[in-house]
Amino acid sequence: MVGDLTDPGTVREALVGIDAVFLIWPLLDSAAAHDLIAELATAAPRVVYLSSTAIDDEAARQSDPIVQVHADMEALLHDAGLRPVVLRSDTLASNARGWVQQVREGDVVSGPEAARTAVVDERDVADAAVAVLLAQHDQLDLGPHVLTGPEVLSRADQVARLGAALRRDLRFHALPADLARSRMLADGRPEPLVDALITASVWRPESHRVTDHVERLAGHPAGTFVRWAIDHAAEFN
Repeated sequence: MVGDLTDPGTVREALVGIDAVFLIWPLLDSAAAHDLIAELATAAPRVVYLSSTAIDDEAARQSDPIVQVHADMEALLHDAGLRPVVLRSDTLASNARGWVQQVREGDVVSGPEAARTAVVDERDVADAAVAVLLAQHDQLDLGPHVLTGPEVLSRADQVARLGAALRRDLRFHALPADLARSRMLADGRPEPLVDALITASVWRPESHRVTDHVERLAGHPAGTFVRWAIDHAAEFN
């Protein structure tokens, strides 16, 4: 079913006969989620929410708008009594698709610097989500589950590994925040998203945390970014 998550009627119709929901909130503001969460609370399915490893549970405010909306969504789901299973994902390997055009045009990938994190293959996140959605109630651990890849990588590390998969000498060139912002806007990205991404690049702290939570949930070790790059090399040619 295709619909609008901010339209309560659409959500209500989609929830008929549903006992488990995998929720990804796509907006930079949690305010529009109140009606959605009210519908979920009425239908009372199992809710598995995809969140962020960057959340600091001790902080009054999070590092940037993207992490803040995840923290707000977790709080709203808990406050509604839904007892969500929370999957906190690290940086998704699929974000590298944002470099496709640059890689096709040359050997330098330019963009804002970002905090080093244990980049995780989105296929592993999907496997973990499926495992939780299908788990028996007596086997259910609400988490938060921290889903990471097996190694901490910078953007330069990712670009170099992508280059190896493509058998090319790719390099990452970090841009100052103002220049990166202007280029993103020129590419047609929405200004609120650009501002959130730039704020994240400046303020989000590095994470050196690597967990085995993918393996615990999905039953197999987390894949490497090298494996992801090899599997997706054709997309960059």
